[in-house]
Amino acid sequence: MHYIIPPQAQPVLPVSNTDAVFPVRRIFCVGRNYADHAREMGATAQADGLEPPFFFTKPGDALVGGEGELAVAYPPLTSNLHHEVEMVVALASGGANVAVDDALGLVFGYGVGLDLTRRDLQAKAKEKGHPWDMGKGFDQSAVCSPLAPVAQVGHPSTGRIWLQVNGTLRQDGNLEQMGWKVADIIANLSTMVRLAAGDLIYTGTPAGVGPLLRGEVLVAGVDGLPGLQARIV
Repeated sequence: MHYIIPPQAQPVLPVSNTDAVFPVRRIFCVGRNYADHAREMGATAQADGLEPPFFFTKPGDALVGGEGELAVAYPPLTSNLHHEVEMVVALASGGANVAVDDALGLVFGYGVGLDLTRRDLQAKAKEKGHPWDMGKGFDQSAVCSPLAPVAQVGHPSTGRIWLQVNGTLRQDGNLEQMGWKVADIIANLSTMVRLAAGDLIYTGTPAGVGPLLRGEVLVAGVDGLPGLQARIV
């Protein structure tokens, strides 16, 4: 057997304080998992707990990850690129219909991520009732710090999550504000798809999302996890 074309490189993330890397399979994202963000997006039913959060995906090769300042290209066809800081869960194993009590046993570790959004494309698609994949799943739309293994950091369930742009604080929340906690996210998602080792889950963003310009520097963090820094180029 031989490949007709060269296979694509495997997306990977560094593992903090080691020379190991984590191979990435798929990227899932939780939408409107913080009530204050749901409210700022006009989703009052989700903000009030009347509807659950929901899931969308990004391609694995949309990932930009590593140490130091990451260069992230401003995407085409938008004039309203938005930042969304999120805690990222990396899975070491998977399964279908995972019980909530077993869900954390699937987790390898955690990182700090940016879910970048072409907000204008997303809004136009929503208005027309069209899918909004191209508002979310474009090239370099998933940014992530190195991963910290569970053995180092445990399972973060409280602590500050924040983002600065050019030194100005834009987003500032706490993991306690997540509507679905990590175990609930994994269990719910596993009823829809069979999860597997290498899957990443972006767990939602607090309020304060907003536009980015070329040249701006983003610094983001979650208490106890490796930090993230990126420049829009």
